[in-house]
Amino acid sequence: MPHSTRLSQPPNTKKATTTEAPPPDGPPEQAPDGAAVDKSGADGAAADTATATSTAPTPDVVADQEAVVAPEVVAGRGWRDRYPTAARAAGRTVTALAAVLVLSALLLPNQLTRLTPGEFLRIPVEGIFGAALLLLLPPKARRAAAVVAGVGLGLRTLLNCLDMGFYSVLARPFDPVLDWILFDDAESFLKDSIGQAGAIGAVLGVVLLVLALLVLMTLAVVRLTRLLVRHSAVATRTTLVLGTVWITCAALGVQLAGVPVAAANTADLVQDSAERLRASLADQQVFAKEAHVDAFRDTPPDQLLTGLRGKDVIFTFIESYGRSAITDPAMASQVDAVLKDGTKRLRKAGFASRSAWLTSPTAGGGSWLAHSTFLSGLWIKNQQRYRTVTSSDRMPLTDAFKRSGAWRTAGIMPGVTRSWPEGKFYGLDHVYDTHHLGYKGPQFSWSRVPDQYSLSAFERLEHGKRHDKPLMSEIILVSSHNPWAPIPKMIGWDELGDGSVYDAIKKAGKDPKEVWKDPAQVRNEYRRAIQYSLHSLISYMEKYGNKNTVLVFLGDHQPVPTVTGENASRDVPVALVAHDPAVLDRISGWNWQNGLKPGPQTPVWRMDTFRDRFLKAYGPRPGEKPGEKPGEKPGGKPVPSGH
Repeated sequence: MPHSTRLSQPPNTKKATTTEAPPPDGPPEQAPDGAAVDKSGADGAAADTATATSTAPTPDVVADQEAVVAPEVVAGRGWRDRYPTAARAAGRTVTALAAVLVLSALLLPNQLTRLTPGEFLRIPVEGIFGAALLLLLPPKARRAAAVVAGVGLGLRTLLNCLDMGFYSVLARPFDPVLDWILFDDAESFLKDSIGQAGAIGAVLGVVLLVLALLVLMTLAVVRLTRLLVRHSAVATRTTLVLGTVWITCAALGVQLAGVPVAAANTADLVQDSAERLRASLADQQVFAKEAHVDAFRDTPPDQLLTGLRGKDVIFTFIESYGRSAITDPAMASQVDAVLKDGTKRLRKAGFASRSAWLTSPTAGGGSWLAHSTFLSGLWIKNQQRYRTVTSSDRMPLTDAFKRSGAWRTAGIMPGVTRSWPEGKFYGLDHVYDTHHLGYKGPQFSWSRVPDQYSLSAFERLEHGKRHDKPLMSEIILVSSHNPWAPIPKMIGWDELGDGSVYDAIKKAGKDPKEVWKDPAQVRNEYRRAIQYSLHSLISYMEKYGNKNTVLVFLGDHQPVPTVTGENASRDVPVALVAHDPAVLDRISGWNWQNGLKPGPQTPVWRMDTFRDRFLKAYGPRPGEKPGEKPGEKPGGKPVPSGH
């Protein structure tokens, strides 16, 4: 009975036949002319019937094959055959993610402040044109165009991310021509802040993310292109409808949450990048001509800085000391107290001071651009300009002291960790970098040497020694450099030693990673760092300044927008301190504010104008003969100071 029952059943051919289903959203199989092959037609059916007739096994053989062959066939099936529902769901999910990735890239702004939900609820015109183009192209050209579009969109997204970073730190967009060198500085900053292992890990992570972005964006565009072709009729109608809606919204100025619905974000950013690229390339030639013109290049040495002869002149830059430190309500009262107290203390020590504002060419970083602008009298706004001016024969302010032959020149550069050939351009006889200050203490994040120790080393190495000439010095104070944690604190000048005393101070300080979790903490620690730098400088002048000391100190740039907020000015405070009243009399026409704190109505100059004004103010006066000391009339008689 069992045998006869088996004979009465038709052969089970389903288990013996395996036709792997195409992947969800995958392309149809193409004939040579590009038409999809349909295997379910009459010819295909006839062929299948003939094959089945000629090879059909007997019922007994079928039973044996079912017991032996069927398990192997089932085991050989792909997961799409075994789990068709899950496969379809996975395919649709991947397609949806690809669409989200491409749409997000088309609408991604280049500033963090614009990164709002409304920015991504718009219609990108680039997507409409791209879909129309892909539908019109032949298969081979379409595939190539999809790959190129994917790579291009990935690169555009990468540049947008770079713009976000540069706006957040430097308050300006990324320059695709001149800013690549800054990545070396960024890597050094990471190494100083989180250690070499952390810096290497961060760099590798960034490289992997960039590669992943380019690959995933390309695959996403290719996948969506296949979907467009498979559903070309629907895609064509949808493209026409979206194009009509975009034109209507653009014409009527329709907005959603204050953002235009009709978006041309990518096109605008590409155009903006192209204009910046063109401007950067053209700027090189224009600036080279500007740098060649120097009204003081041929000034005779005995006519340079005659109003400061016999004085020890110190130019000091305080890192990130910007206008916000004085005017921001969250910081103003504490910093104001330091400046007012400092003015009183210096006055008690016999010093008077004047202050004003200078507009820096940079913000958030790029200190060397501000330093070179202040000293060269040229607007150094990018790295190409910096390279041009430092390799030219222009006379920076510090070099004017050297060329006069009346001063010994020195630089205290605790932030310099490697060879610094620019020292020759600045006319410095000797440069003390981080390796030559004798510091054996800990590093405070990026700041390798605390400001008080740098000033103490300056006194020990240069200012406190006897020289046959007065001293002109450039000093960079770096304790107020980002990330502003941990911060050193003031200690007795005779307690500094080799800096080992700072070990306990650093351990008691704050962790920068914890500080940067809260913008309010960042602003607070920035304010504390500025207070420390100011305390260090004021205390130094109080202890070591003398009747021949002249100090010019200023900020190099504003801190990052996390501290200042968006659209802050680029102004920085500048002050001139002197014991001799005749020195300040020379700048009476500048209308600067009395004291170390500039007022709201105090003059604001561009930083590149300072050099020429200073050289004129302290150059020879009418009727003054070369070699006369400042404060004397011809014949050696003192000039009344009016004090």
